[in-house]
Amino acid sequence: MNSNSLTWARSQDENDTLWRFRDQFVFPQADNRDVLYFAGHSLGLMPKRTPQMIQAELDAWGQYGVEGHFKSSTPWVSYHEAVTASLARLVGAKESEVVAMNSLTVNLHMMMTSFYRPSGQRCKILIEANTFPSDKYAVDSQARLHGLNPRDTIVELKHAPGADSIDEDFIISEIKRLGNSLSLVLIGQCNYLSGQKFNMQKIAEAAHAVGANVGFNLAHGAGNLAMNLHEDDVDFAVWCSYKYLNSGAGGIAGCFVHEKHHAAAKNPAAFKTMPRFEGWWGHNKTERFKMGPDFDPIQTVEAWQLSNPPIFQLAALRASLQLFDEMGIANARKRGDQLTHYFETQIKENIAEHVTVVTPASRGSMLCLKVNDRHQDFKNFLIQHHAIVDFREPNIIRATPTAMYNSYTDIFNLVHLMKRFFHG
Repeated sequence: MNSNSLTWARSQDENDTLWRFRDQFVFPQADNRDVLYFAGHSLGLMPKRTPQMIQAELDAWGQYGVEGHFKSSTPWVSYHEAVTASLARLVGAKESEVVAMNSLTVNLHMMMTSFYRPSGQRCKILIEANTFPSDKYAVDSQARLHGLNPRDTIVELKHAPGADSIDEDFIISEIKRLGNSLSLVLIGQCNYLSGQKFNMQKIAEAAHAVGANVGFNLAHGAGNLAMNLHEDDVDFAVWCSYKYLNSGAGGIAGCFVHEKHHAAAKNPAAFKTMPRFEGWWGHNKTERFKMGPDFDPIQTVEAWQLSNPPIFQLAALRASLQLFDEMGIANARKRGDQLTHYFETQIKENIAEHVTVVTPASRGSMLCLKVNDRHQDFKNFLIQHHAIVDFREPNIIRATPTAMYNSYTDIFNLVHLMKRFFHG
């Protein structure tokens, strides 16, 4: 059967045991049918169970008031612990190393407070040249906070002229070149624009060899890529949860701190070299409600917590993480690879002269596409025909066949909608 046919795409879906997860999500509607939704890298779709999960906590609030902290079916005082095991499985960590808290950039600043400790010539931060703007703003402001000039402090990894991705050997060579001037390596594990995936283990090993700390922004990795933060010896990682993790706009973020750094939470001497902002939710749980004046940190990543977390956001995240536990991140990545390969093949077979795939083979599910001509008209055409992708000026489209809910049929219909624009 010809793979470049709707019949073939439908047959693949019918024989896919994981396709059933699609029915667990709510798709936006247009003309009484599901839109072509390929923006899971920007905002994941809502799981059908999410409203019930949130409503349960609304009901508990109404029934118990403040006593919901202890009487809700999942007590609010420890609600964040209900997602810990799922997060640990998702990012390849120990449960003591992960916590849901704050928002992504807040967590990034908190981690840099601890892990960016410039001293003398060891002051530089290595980042990607095309990192997400919030990351660039964050590292620049951290440099200024230490009295440093970002222009002299921030080193940006740039790909070779004419290339669309960064050579990984170049990353390692840059780390070695910077040597004892390097304080922190901060990389987006999966680049937000190109979709390129980086080898965290190799980068961590190279950074540690020159005495630098290493952190990763997993905003486009968590829920998209299988990973092993603990074994890769990453110092810290941060991520949001509203993209591939489907927790809703502005959903609560996540944080990882390797267990080798946990002892510093209680050691006053270590605090001088690894300071940390402190708040009551990081205080010893058995003593927290005695409201004592002296901070007694939890001996896990939870020591970095500041405030009690938003319960409704946690409930939304929990709804999605249940689905990840049911599917398994390894299965999600396998299905994501299959869908993304089909997506790339369809583009190359049908519209290669008009659309170029920028994303390299080392990637997750997102493809970065460069539109070679008539890009503004093309953008308007997709919008008018209810295809939801992400547009970046001047001529970039980011589109993701999300493993959790997209299908071969979706991909076929999107590419052939594109073909219709170019070929009529």
